[in-house]
Amino acid sequence: MKWLRKAAEQGYAPAQYNLGFSYSEGKGVLKDFVTAYAWGNIAQANGYKDAEKFKSIIVKQMTPEQMAEGQKLSREMAEKNPKLLK
Repeated sequence: MKWLRKAAEQGYAPAQYNLGFSYSEGKGVLKDFVTAYAWGNIAQANGYKDAEKFKSIIVKQMTPEQMAEGQKLSREMAEKNPKLLK
């Protein structure tokens, strides 16, 4: 997870997608749909095609409030670390 996170934080879209997937499944991290959505959103913004499908799957398990929180979190993450977006 350490190296996956480092790659994701450097703007590598496949790592961002995989980190989001890890959060959605609770693999190596605590299960967290909001954080999963945020990473999926960032991966999608970086042009990772599978991220859109991933988000469409996890939103079925999320409330509208969680989706809004995920959107907000992805914006905050990108503002804090501009390297996330290529």
